[in-house]
Amino acid sequence: MKKLFKNRFLRLSLFVLAIFVIFNVPIPHYLVETPGGVINLRPLVTVDGKEDTKKGSFYLTAVTSRKLSLQRLIHAKFFSDFEVIQKEKDVLQGMKSDEYWRMLKFQLDSSENFAINQAATLAGIPTSLEFKGVYVADIDKKSNFYGKLSIGDKITNIDDKSFSSSKEIIDYTRSQKIGKQVKLAFEHDEERKETSGKLIQLAKSKTPGIGVGISDYTTIKTKMPIKIDAGEVGGASGGLMFTLQIYQMLSGKDLRHGKKIAGTGTMEKDGTVGRIGGVDKKIASAHAKKVDIFFAPDDEILPEWKKKDPTLISNYQEAKQAAKKLGTKMKIVSVKKVQDAVKYLENLK
Repeated sequence: MKKLFKNRFLRLSLFVLAIFVIFNVPIPHYLVETPGGVINLRPLVTVDGKEDTKKGSFYLTAVTSRKLSLQRLIHAKFFSDFEVIQKEKDVLQGMKSDEYWRMLKFQLDSSENFAINQAATLAGIPTSLEFKGVYVADIDKKSNFYGKLSIGDKITNIDDKSFSSSKEIIDYTRSQKIGKQVKLAFEHDEERKETSGKLIQLAKSKTPGIGVGISDYTTIKTKMPIKIDAGEVGGASGGLMFTLQIYQMLSGKDLRHGKKIAGTGTMEKDGTVGRIGGVDKKIASAHAKKVDIFFAPDDEILPEWKKKDPTLISNYQEAKQAAKKLGTKMKIVSVKKVQDAVKYLENLK
């Protein structure tokens, strides 16, 4: 009898283990996008070595992509209004996973720079721009640097020559001959490397070039050093909230009045708050944290976008719909520029 019980227990244990494995083993080539929580900015930003000590908090809101499993598939399909199943190739946009992550980190770096610049401008503090190189955004398969460079690398000089913009690099390569051997110095995951290859004829301009899409990689400097340590966060959608956090610290104003304030949106050079993806999931994350106020981009939907997707609406409209579905008491505030958010907060009581 004791042996029979042990055998039954063993079979039951194996059955439970098999069900667990079946439900949790990743489904190849698919991801599920879910609300990713909120991140308090107070400990992440320092100005002149000091943290923000005023009451309340500004929060980043995050979206997370996880490997799809049967368990997550069932949950997304039947138990959640804020989870979306995606093809991995659509998310990665043809990049390798490490290249995709480097792209997100570059977007974050750019977002932080725009935030510092905007916050300093609002506070009347001078800034200076320091050119650090160019970011590799795309690599033509016909380029002689294909396989040598990766998306997310930073090119620091060509032929031992330093430059102050991506335009200067393009002008230099255009002044050379097709087939000329050039040497590139670059950074890959913060490790300095060198490589060489021949210039090719670019398809569009028909001029010599390295066959690599590039974008300026710069940093903003201020008299009072501003440091942002975002950890494992990536992407550009935190631009607005970084700007508000830095501006409060530079200006000495109390914009929060003790409230929990979250939001999303990119920060453009002119202060425009740009459109982002997954705003409904960010509303869900902020609601779970009992946030008081949420800023959402009131972006313009261009006619050509509407023609391609008639259901397309602004981030603000998406946010309002998600808030209604959740029945949240959180105030959803539309913003077109960072000044809209600042004005709203300055009028808080």
